[in-house]
Amino acid sequence: METNPTSPDTALLESTRRQFFGRCAVGVGAMALNQLLAADGLATARTDAPTIDPAHPMKARRPPRTAEAKAVIHLFMAGGPSQLELFDDKPKLRELHGRTPPPSLMQGRRFAFLKGTETLLGGQREFARYGQCGMTLSSLLPHHRKIVDDVCWLQGMTTDVFNHGPAKLFMNTGFQTPGRPSFGAWATYGLGSESSDLPGFVVLQSGPRGPRGGSVLWSSGFLPTSFQGVPFRGSGEPILHLRSPEGMTRPRERAFHDAVGALNRDRLEATGDPEILTRLNAYETAYRMQTSAPELMDLKQEPQETLALYGVTPGEPSFAANCLQARRLVERGVRFIQLYHTNWDSHGGPGENLNADFEKVVRDVDQASAALVLDLKRRGLLEDTLVVWGGEFGRTPMGEVRNSTGRDHHIDAFTLWMAGGGIKPGIHGVTDELGFGVIEGKVHVHDLHATLLNQLGFDHEKLTYRFQGRDFRLTDVHGQVVKEILA
Repeated sequence: METNPTSPDTALLESTRRQFFGRCAVGVGAMALNQLLAADGLATARTDAPTIDPAHPMKARRPPRTAEAKAVIHLFMAGGPSQLELFDDKPKLRELHGRTPPPSLMQGRRFAFLKGTETLLGGQREFARYGQCGMTLSSLLPHHRKIVDDVCWLQGMTTDVFNHGPAKLFMNTGFQTPGRPSFGAWATYGLGSESSDLPGFVVLQSGPRGPRGGSVLWSSGFLPTSFQGVPFRGSGEPILHLRSPEGMTRPRERAFHDAVGALNRDRLEATGDPEILTRLNAYETAYRMQTSAPELMDLKQEPQETLALYGVTPGEPSFAANCLQARRLVERGVRFIQLYHTNWDSHGGPGENLNADFEKVVRDVDQASAALVLDLKRRGLLEDTLVVWGGEFGRTPMGEVRNSTGRDHHIDAFTLWMAGGGIKPGIHGVTDELGFGVIEGKVHVHDLHATLLNQLGFDHEKLTYRFQGRDFRLTDVHGQVVKEILA
């Protein structure tokens, strides 16, 4: 039997199972439940969930409160940098090098690979105090000395998860299994983007391989896919297949996009599938990026002094080039930029020793990390840009013996730093004399997320998204804003 393609019956037949159950949310059962909740005063939950124009999901939005920051640059040191070789000097650990750790400090702690027979490993780097804050930095970080008083040093960071993939997910999404939105997705969901010709959330990668966990680290989870991170390549075309085919002129391409867009809108009207809107917006962004992306990636436009500040050689992919790109993205209104650099996994195996291998990965990032803060500051961009530097966890005070001696994953105490965006410079947090745990100023990953959202103008308990009948948020049922570090 032939059907009328414009009839309600045909639209119902063509609806997906997900759309059907989604529409059932406004049915008789939902109305009855809402009435019962209203009787108990529970139906009007407070929320700061944004009102989003489905046709323009990335349109810039004002947060519900005054925001100190309007953009975030997250420098993710994938693998877990050793705070004991970089930031947290422990003379007592050096004094007790080679001894068995006190049983009281080991009790109840979880490690990824340690067998319980390892001994304490004293750090071999020289440390000194720098700046008015008196922060201790190792000899491996000469460029960080230049920003020591521009940075808030969180020395009491803790997390819950001690394996790389789940721990990276936890640092990004507040949850250790896939399916939840990343912080960048939450930020663009809440704020949209000030850039009309670039994605609102951009991911840049450097190092010998990609981060464990892959694309789920910048996923939008159950949020609309418009808010997921878009990876840019470090050389060549920033996004594959973005360039127009040979012989295709701009007018012909515009006509092609308009024709495909019209077909998609017809399908959207028939099915109501929100992902069609996402596809439409992606096509339009890609079309505009054909002119904006090549200009963005051309670092030869930068003065030689700026290239030297970061340590960039134009045309050579590097963490330094990505840091400079991050500044250029912020200038163009991109909301969230995330840089991943591997490999910080210093177990002591091949390519992962605490000597030459560790020194190389520190050299890869030291100059450019500091340069980014200095460059943003001199351009007046640091005031409303939050820069975050750190990994998914730290490293143990005990040694781990493989081909050489390294350190295992440590979740109970590590260092992360932040700069700009209304964050007060200084030192926050103190660990015990061996580096096992935090004795003052503990900041959990959930607290970090709550604080970052606060600086973007959101109450972390109210920025929610309804999914499967429940209001979800980045911090779930946890998290406190760390008010002591707010300027």
